[in-house]
This record gives sequence, structure tokens and C-alpha cells, in this order.
Amino acid sequence: MKNLFKTTVFLTLLTSLTSCGFMDHVERRAGVLNSLEDKVLVLNKKNQAQRNEIMQLKFKLKSVESRNFYLESQLQNKGKPTQRTIASVRKVNADDLVKFDVYKWKPHQMLAIAEKEFDGKNYEKSAQFFKEFSTHFPNDEALDDKFLFQAGVASFEAGKHYQWSEKYFGSLVEKYPTSKFYLGSKLWLGMSYLKQGKEKEFFAVVEEFRKKYRNTPEWNILSGHYEKIVQKYKSN
Repeated sequence: MKNLFKTTVFLTLLTSLTSCGFMDHVERRAGVLNSLEDKVLVLNKKNQAQRNEIMQLKFKLKSVESRNFYLESQLQNKGKPTQRTIASVRKVNADDLVKFDVYKWKPHQMLAIAEKEFDGKNYEKSAQFFKEFSTHFPNDEALDDKFLFQAGVASFEAGKHYQWSEKYFGSLVEKYPTSKFYLGSKLWLGMSYLKQGKEKEFFAVVEEFRKKYRNTPEWNILSGHYEKIVQKYKSN
């Protein structure tokens, strides 16, 4: 009797498992799995395409880096005899520390380098970056009284850009009469005149200080140079 009961239960379960509903469920699951496999294949193809694109971009980057390395080598070897020259490569001034045409600097990059070199007392490089900044970005809001003062000092201290320093300090004095850099710029402007042999302009600045700013440190500096010039004229 027990065996007959077990057999009946087994047959009932088997019948239910092989029913249409169960088979439909299996077919739906199989369809889902097939769909997922198709999606995986599509994603794999997309990933491969992206990997190929990344490889192409890396190749282009390496090409640009190689070109920049070549240009740098040309700058370092400028003046040395070479067997061949490439006409398509434009000659670059070896004294140019900015190389704007090569690096295509952004305004904030140029200003950061100019100020960093200024703080490090590397005045020649600082002066060149200030100069190129003002040339390429003449309407930038960073061209304020502080910029003009630092650019003027860097140009003067570089020892050969006195025309630049005269321009910067003259512009500051004209545009920012209430600036905290005003008197200092007057002093540096007078010294820029003196370095260029513009004694008439220098004496005009000294006379202005003598009348208006005799009790300032700037006057003490200017008057010392003034006395030296006077003594030189007296000895001649």
C-alpha cells in the first residue's frame, strides 16, 4: 500500500514538471539567457573598439611628444654645425625662454611661471614671461598695478630690458595714481631713465621727488644717484 502511494506521488510530480506551464517557463528563461549573451557580445565589441581608439590616441600623443623633443633638441643644438636642416621647421630664438609658439601657454600658466621665477629672483625668465603675457593677452584682467610693478622690476633687474621697465612703470604711474606701488614705480622709472642715459627725464623725476617726497626712502635712493651724477659733471 505504501509503495503504491509513493508511486502515485512520483507520477503526479512528474506530470506537473512536464506540464505546459513549466516548459513555457524554461523556454522563457532560455530566451533571457540568450538575450544576455547577445548583449555581452555587443559590449565586448564596444570595449574592443574603445581599446583600439585609446591605442590610436596614445600613438598620436607619442607623436606630439616626439615632435616637441625634436624641437627642444633643435633649440639646444642651435649654433652647432649640422649636416642637414629641415626647411619645414621654423627657426626659434635660442634666447627665448618662453617658446610660446611651441607650448601654446594659457594665461594662468604664463602668469604662474612669471611670478614663480620672480620670487626665485630669476629675473630674465620672469621678465620674458611677463612680456609675452602682456603681448598675447593685452586685455586680461590680471594686467593690474601689481602685474606692472613686478614686470617692471623683473625687466630692470634682468639687466638689459630697461625699455620694458620704463614702459611698465610709466603705465603704472599713469593708470594707478593711488596704487601702493606708485612711489616705488616712480623710483624705478627714474632709474630706468638713468640706465638708458636719459638724464633729462631722470632729473625731472628727481626734481619731483625733491619737491613732493623728500621724506621717503625712495628719495634717499634717488638723491644718492643724483649726487653721483652731479659730482661726475663737476669733475669733467
